[in-house]
Order: sequence, then C-alpha cells, then structure tokens
Amino acid sequence: MAESPATARLLVVDDDVRLRSFLAGELRCEGYEVREAEDGQSALMQLREEPGDLVLLDWTLPDFSGVEICRRLRASGVITPVLMLTSHDDVRDQVEALDSGADDYMLKPFSIEELLARVRAHLRRTAYWRGVANSDVLSYADLSVNTGTREVMRGDQLIGLSVREYELLLCLLRGAGKVVERETILREVWGENHFGDENLLGVYIRYLRRKLEPEGLPTLIQTVRGVGFMLREGEVRAAG
Repeated sequence: MAESPATARLLVVDDDVRLRSFLAGELRCEGYEVREAEDGQSALMQLREEPGDLVLLDWTLPDFSGVEICRRLRASGVITPVLMLTSHDDVRDQVEALDSGADDYMLKPFSIEELLARVRAHLRRTAYWRGVANSDVLSYADLSVNTGTREVMRGDQLIGLSVREYELLLCLLRGAGKVVERETILREVWGENHFGDENLLGVYIRYLRRKLEPEGLPTLIQTVRGVGFMLREGEVRAAG
C-alpha cells in the first residue's frame, strides 16, 4: 500500500460502472476512503453533505454535465478540489472546465499511475494549505488574505476564489514585490509531478486578474516577460 493519507476522502463520479468500480478499487488500495456516485444529482447531494478532500468527476453524466456540477458546487460554496476526467481534448473544452470551477483536467484514456500521481499531488497541496491555515493575515497594498478563514479581500470587497486560484494568489503574495518565476509557481501550485499544459498558468493568471483588478483600481499582478509574474501595484485599470 502506498504512503497516502488514510483519512483522505475521495468521491468518484462516473456512470460507467466498470470504470468507476476500477478507479474506486485502485484508490482504496492506496489507502483512501472512497465514495461513489453514478450521476450528478447523487454527487451533488453527497458533496453538499460531506465535501471530502477531492472529487474525480466525469464530464459526461446522464443528468448533469461535469461542468454544470462544478458550477453548482462553487455557487453553493463547496471548494473541494475537482479533477475532471474527460475525452474532450479541445482547448476550449479545457477552458470551459476550468471556468466552471474544476481545478484540474485529465484526458481519457489515462494510465492509472498518472491518475494516482495527480491525486497525491492534489492531496499534498490541500494538506499543506490546511497546515498553513491559522489566523494570520497576509496583505499587500489594499489586498488581504486571511489564511485561517481563506477570505480574500480587496479593500472592503470580499472576493471568491477557487482552490487553485487561492493557492496561486498565496504564491504571489508570499513573494510580493519580487518576480516569481513560472517554474516556481508551477512547482508550488501544481506540484512537482504536474503533467498538464503549462499554458494553464496563464489561464489562471487571467482568472485572478479578472477578480482582483476591477475598473478604477490599480492592477496588482504584473507580467515579467520570459520570466514569470510579480505582485506589485501598477496603473489604474481603465474602463473597457
């Protein structure tokens, strides 16, 4: 049995009985507590009652799509990381999944070894941020993050972030005023064994900018071309 947190609670959502049973069995062998759901309604009910630590979610389900499930979860305040499993390989589909609130995206068919590595990486990040969590408040300019409650404020405005957006912001905030290299961000936010498209970093930077930099306020996230990004106040963002 691999060295995995026996208390980690996972939910596998897929209407393919054979695949769902296979994944659940492999994950249980790794020491995880695994629940199963065959459709979106069952998944939503289980997650609202007990969010757990990670969701493995199929895109195509008989009632709701994985994208719709993510949207409903985030709208109801559930921040459990979601790993989307799908055969949709178009970049637009990938962006749609991330926009809906998914934290990661894995194409079918995949190897069980890669899936288990992704699961371990997500759970390590979740455990790290929970370990960091206390009542400390990190701040820069008019931006503040309470690591105990995970509340993000810009001025007096509360800002809702996904798990991955929150981790990315903390990475930049810890190095505020300094350039954080792309490789450092990928390692700290996506993990040492990240298998995904590095362009996803740019996608998440755009997500953060959209939420943190409304019109009429100074920009906060600056691009250092060819190197990375830095948290530093810039010019006021104009309308349009």
